[in-house]
Amino acid sequence: MIGYAFMGATHSQGWHSAPRFFDLPVKPELAVLCGRTADAAEAAAQKLGWAEAATDWREVVTRDDIDVVDVCTPGDSHRDITLAALAAGKHVICEKPLANTVAEAEEMTAAADAARTNGVRSMVAFNYRRTPALALARQLVADGRLGRIHHVRADYLQDWIVDPEFPLVWRLQKDKAGSGALGDIGAHVVDLAAYLTGERLTGVSGTLQRFVEKRPLPTAASGLSAQGGGDGQQVGEVTVDDAAAFFGRTESGALATFEATRFATGRKNAMRIELNGSEGSVAFDFERLNELMFYDGSGPASEAGFRRIMVTEPDHPYAGAWWPPGHGLGYEHTFVHEIADFVRDVAAGRDPSPSFEDGLYVQRVLDAVERSAEQRSTWQELR
Repeated sequence: MIGYAFMGATHSQGWHSAPRFFDLPVKPELAVLCGRTADAAEAAAQKLGWAEAATDWREVVTRDDIDVVDVCTPGDSHRDITLAALAAGKHVICEKPLANTVAEAEEMTAAADAARTNGVRSMVAFNYRRTPALALARQLVADGRLGRIHHVRADYLQDWIVDPEFPLVWRLQKDKAGSGALGDIGAHVVDLAAYLTGERLTGVSGTLQRFVEKRPLPTAASGLSAQGGGDGQQVGEVTVDDAAAFFGRTESGALATFEATRFATGRKNAMRIELNGSEGSVAFDFERLNELMFYDGSGPASEAGFRRIMVTEPDHPYAGAWWPPGHGLGYEHTFVHEIADFVRDVAAGRDPSPSFEDGLYVQRVLDAVERSAEQRSTWQELR
C-alpha cells in the first residue's frame, strides 16, 4: 500500500477484515506499507498492521513478493505509481478520483487495458458503491421497479473548512488534488448516479465557488508560495473550488442535479441521492446508511408512501456476512466490501468494478464542469 493517512487507514481496515468475514479464495498478506518519511511510515505500518515499511515506492512496486499495489496517495502521484505498478505486472486498486486530469486518466486507462491482456486487473476505489442500501437500490433499478428514470438528485455536503483559519492542506491545492469539493466528494455522487441508473451523463452545465482565497500555511509547510498575513502569519493561495453545483442529462434523457460543498455548516458527511422514476423512487442518506427509502408506485393510492427498508437482512447485499438482522454497519464496512470484491475478482480472473474506464468517465464529467464554470455555465458535451 502506497500512502497511509486517512484512506490508508480505511484500506488497511478493509484488507484486515475482508478475509475474516467473507469467504475469499485467497488470504491477503499485508506485506509492505510505503510512505515518504521512514519514521512515520514505520509507525504507520506498526499501527495499521503491515509487515514492514518502505520509502521508495518505485522499488516496492517491482518486488517479486508483491502481487497487488493499493494506491492511497494524493492525486498528483496516482498516474506515476499506477503506470509503474501495471508495467511491473501488479494488480492495482487506486483511490478516487482516478487522476488529476483527463489526460492522466486516459493514460492510466490505456495502460490498464493493455495490462488486462496479461491477466493484470485494476479497479478505482469508489467505496460507496459497496454500501448495502445503495447496492439494493441498484438491484431495484435493474429489476425495473422504478420504471423509466426521470430525475437523479444528488448532493454531498461537508463543513470541515468553514473556518477561514483552517490551514492550507494538500486538498486545497490544485497541483496536488486536481480540484476541490468537485473532485474530492463530487466524484462520488457522479459515480453513484452512473452506478445506480446504469446510465452516463452526456453533458453538463455548472458553476464553481471559492469562499476563502487565502489560508494559513500548515506547520513546516514546504514547497508552497507564502505571503504575509495581517498579523505576520504566513498564508498561501487556495487554488481549488470550495463548492460546486451542476446539472446534466443522462443517455435516456433523465435530468440529473448535483451539489458538492465543504461549506455546508453543520453537515459532516451528508451524502444523499434520490432517483425518481415512472413507477417508483428510491432515496438514500449516508447519515442513515443502513436505511433505503423506497416508493412503490404499483400499489393502491390509499396505501401510497415511501417506506423504510432496513438493509440488514441476510439476503441484502453484503449484510449477511456480518451481524444479526437490525445490527447496522458503518462507514468502514464499505471498504471491507470493496476489498472482498476486488480479491474475489482478481483471484477469478475477472475485471473488477468500477474499472479505470469508469474512473475516466468521472474524470471527464469533472473536466466538463470545470470548463462550463470557466465559460460561465455554458453547456458542455462530454468528450
